[in-house]
Amino acid sequence: MNEERGCAAGSHVILAFVLGGLVGAGLALLTAPRSGRETREKIREFADETKKKASEYADQTKDKLSSVVEHGKEFVSEKKSLISSAIEAGKDAYGKEKEKHSKPS
Repeated sequence: MNEERGCAAGSHVILAFVLGGLVGAGLALLTAPRSGRETREKIREFADETKKKASEYADQTKDKLSSVVEHGKEFVSEKKSLISSAIEAGKDAYGKEKEKHSKPS
């Protein structure tokens, strides 16, 4: 559970860092002393690169999330099996004790 929180917090920090870098780069492009055509071209290139990086980041996040979900499913399945086994063992022990005490000595 703590691993999931740590992963989520780390993802938020990375996302904030990337977004801050993107905003800073965008502002640098807009304030640079260039002609309109050059600026538009740089903005277009920047937008294309940003879109590509965002897509890669989304894919990585999706892969990590899928991994965490799969791990969680395995964990629940394992614990469910252990609990079922314990319940069955308890029922068997109860039945044996009940038989032992209900028979005349």
